[in-house]
Amino acid sequence: MSKQVAVILLNWNTPVHTANCIASLRQHCNPELYNIIVADNGSSDGSLATLQRQFADVLFIDNGENLGFAEGNNRALIYSINQGYNYSLVLNTDTVVDEDIVTKLSIHLNKYPGAGAVQPAIYWMHDRARIWNGEGSFNKLTGSIISDTKVPASNQAFSQVEWVTGCCMLIRNSALVKSGLFNKQFFLYYEDVDLSFRLRDAGYDLHYLPSCKMYHEAGVSAKVAVPKKEGTLSPVIHYYTSRNHIWILRRYGKPVFYPIYIIYYGIYYAAVLAYFKLRGRNQKAGYLIKGLKEGISTPKNLIWPDNY
Repeated sequence: MSKQVAVILLNWNTPVHTANCIASLRQHCNPELYNIIVADNGSSDGSLATLQRQFADVLFIDNGENLGFAEGNNRALIYSINQGYNYSLVLNTDTVVDEDIVTKLSIHLNKYPGAGAVQPAIYWMHDRARIWNGEGSFNKLTGSIISDTKVPASNQAFSQVEWVTGCCMLIRNSALVKSGLFNKQFFLYYEDVDLSFRLRDAGYDLHYLPSCKMYHEAGVSAKVAVPKKEGTLSPVIHYYTSRNHIWILRRYGKPVFYPIYIIYYGIYYAAVLAYFKLRGRNQKAGYLIKGLKEGISTPKNLIWPDNY
């Protein structure tokens, strides 16, 4: 393996988005630096075969089933590490680039060996003047996972952050070996926050490089094909987001602030649940309740086994 970067795309029933992402990478990024790996999470729409016909020179990994964002990406990360790539660029399929982010991000990690991962400024696809995800922080007092959406100045330098997003993160593979991969128990949502905190626990910094940019449609896989009474967002999303956020608070929050978390999020989730009930969105209400219960009751040793 002579190239530095394995670009990892996790496809699940999004062949058009994946193809557009690959096309933008090929148009704008230096091909001498990277190979593309598409891991397919058991797509049921013929995505894998469609993409294989379209991109004969891309490496494909057939996961065979929907393993979630965490474990689905892990299969490709393991390949990247075993094949000797220096870096892995985890990239959502509903993204496009208009500049050479592979070069910019890899040069940054080459320059800063103490950084375990770096992310660019991520703008909305539909409004390219607005930030979707910027500098990531964690408010331990309120337990909030925050992404600054302030548009950076043209000459803004990189900054150290508390977490980087799985939408686009270039990770140092040697750092992954120390921290461990994404935690498959999370399945999707907040797995990037958990990995970020473990990278920092392993002694690495995390960087935000606003001079590097890309664009994200956001939430393509989370939307239902035909909006129904439950709305456009899949009800199961509320299960993962509520459960996994509580898991984050239980491991990384400060116990002295637990009473604040209980009051703050007790009020918040009560309001969300009331809204679902008033709108007759009973599936969403059910998934939310399930997520809250499992978030609180799942033993920590089942969420983070000894290898985490």
